[in-house]
Amino acid sequence: MNHFAAHLRDDRRRSQHTVRAYVITAERFCAFLMDHIGGGVGADEIRALTQADIRSYLAFRRRDGLTNNSAARELSALRAFLKHVGGDEAQIPRIKGPKVKRGVPRPVSPDDILALAGDAQDSASEDWIGARDWAVLLLLYGSGLRISEALDLTGDALPLTDTLRVTGKRSKVRIVPLLPQVRAAIEHYIDLCPYPVAQDFARCKHDKIGGSPLFRGKRGGLLSPNMIRRVVQQARTRLGLSDSTTPHALRHSFATHLLAGGADLRSLQELLGHASLSSTQVYTAVDAAHLLDVYNSAHPRAG
Repeated sequence: MNHFAAHLRDDRRRSQHTVRAYVITAERFCAFLMDHIGGGVGADEIRALTQADIRSYLAFRRRDGLTNNSAARELSALRAFLKHVGGDEAQIPRIKGPKVKRGVPRPVSPDDILALAGDAQDSASEDWIGARDWAVLLLLYGSGLRISEALDLTGDALPLTDTLRVTGKRSKVRIVPLLPQVRAAIEHYIDLCPYPVAQDFARCKHDKIGGSPLFRGKRGGLLSPNMIRRVVQQARTRLGLSDSTTPHALRHSFATHLLAGGADLRSLQELLGHASLSSTQVYTAVDAAHLLDVYNSAHPRAG
């Protein structure tokens, strides 16, 4: 399990919380298999698992009171473990996640955002694509970018610093912060990407797509926003997250969490690139609604 933990921490860039949760799930799964198959559990036994074996484990966990949401997250951890043990060529049994109750649309929690990005990374067909999806989703949340703004970035943004120059709507340029974790994720993707990312935009005149995109598609061309939307849709389904969990919801979450943390509206307006303050003021209502939910669920005299 130490090797699996190191893989999650160093190769997948997972948080300490996620590493701990995934390792616990993997250990619990192996303990179940020892009884289920009546013997030791090694790489060969893991590779030979079937859908029925995975379903048996989930049924076993259900007897412990596992909820649908928790089952979906545990299944995501199992996919990561099976892929790690079996390698990129492993035939992982396809198991449809449990149905979950859809909640009221609201900002996505930081833990769910990391789980979403992590699941997208683990489910990618190649390591560099997984690193790309992880980096893009962290960038949307960490810097509050629109998906078009993230995918329009070119090699001209390199070398990365603690800020990022972004061109938004109506060609308006703004400077946004680049968190160390997000910067590290992008740099890790660049290290793995099989296509060169030129730092000098002028050197890319020969490129048919009009420049050197920072985030590339599978064949080296422009990465489509629809591809990222599809990645998020598939990940949220596996994790049992709300349909409102979209790439743009990560930008909403960035704004709402900053406002809840004390950011003023004018600063938030600049970070989001809103032409009008009225566009930013919508987040005061979102935050108020969230606080009201907390009050109604926690205050002894509420309701």
